[in-house]
Amino acid sequence: MTHPVLSRSLFNRLRYKHLHMLVALSASQNLHRASQSLNMSQPAATRMLHEIEDMFGCDLFERLPRGMRPTALGQELIRFAESALSGLDRCAEDLLARQQGGYGYLSIGTIMGAAPDLVMDSIARIKALNPQLRIRIMGDTSDQVIQLLEQGRIDLAIARRNAATDSEHYDFEQLGNERLLVVVHAGHPLARRKKLTLAELVSDWPWILQPETSPARIGLDQALQRLALPIPADIIECSSVYSMQQLIQLTDAIMVLSETALRDYLKMGLVVALPVALDVQLAPFGLLRRKGEPVSRELGLFIDLLRSRAAV
Repeated sequence: MTHPVLSRSLFNRLRYKHLHMLVALSASQNLHRASQSLNMSQPAATRMLHEIEDMFGCDLFERLPRGMRPTALGQELIRFAESALSGLDRCAEDLLARQQGGYGYLSIGTIMGAAPDLVMDSIARIKALNPQLRIRIMGDTSDQVIQLLEQGRIDLAIARRNAATDSEHYDFEQLGNERLLVVVHAGHPLARRKKLTLAELVSDWPWILQPETSPARIGLDQALQRLALPIPADIIECSSVYSMQQLIQLTDAIMVLSETALRDYLKMGLVVALPVALDVQLAPFGLLRRKGEPVSRELGLFIDLLRSRAAV
């Protein structure tokens, strides 16, 4: 545990500009580019980094032949800096909204699978109750949403848990689950087939898939492994669900996405679900919050609306 005197000393010396330096250096991993982004000379940036490292009594970045890389302690401090700066920005936006006669500010991160019904319906309802409430919706996949939560850029995540969201730092409340579908565009040669196997699809067609760390991709890879099938050789990997839905219209690729994310495309007849059963059990999605943080009136109301909608 950090000694109280040491904590006070650090907070007395650590400045807003130091936090910006850590975030800029983390993003660029290059002192010259970080100094440019902060509109300061490289010698001044070097002195500032030494100043920060002197406060903690250790190196926060490894010096490499081509750039810099954060150490384990450096990564912890960068996460704190990102969270602190995001918190200040969001506080300023919330105060501005209230000064202008609004109802505050709410920042939400959500996976696309939960968005069409649960999240968007709850947003429509809270806006009807609080017309001047400013709402920001961010994210796409669970990985992206959880990163936003870790950085302090959102108040609430609607996502699946992963290894990073341990119970010591985050609270999780299950809301629901979703089913994966294998789809193609309506004019695809496979669209009228009554019987298909995964083996045919893996060997003969290109695929559009989410990144390897996404729950849907992990589930698909595990299903293929259980069937002793190889991972498709021809893959377009895409982290944006919206981009995936555009790509499927322009190619003869096969795509795997949740049924809820595909709902509107299925209704409009733009995509067709193939008769292939995926033996994939996705982890449930739900509310994910940082532990110990106060719940504003607006956030509390939005959580209640989500719970109510999920129970229907």
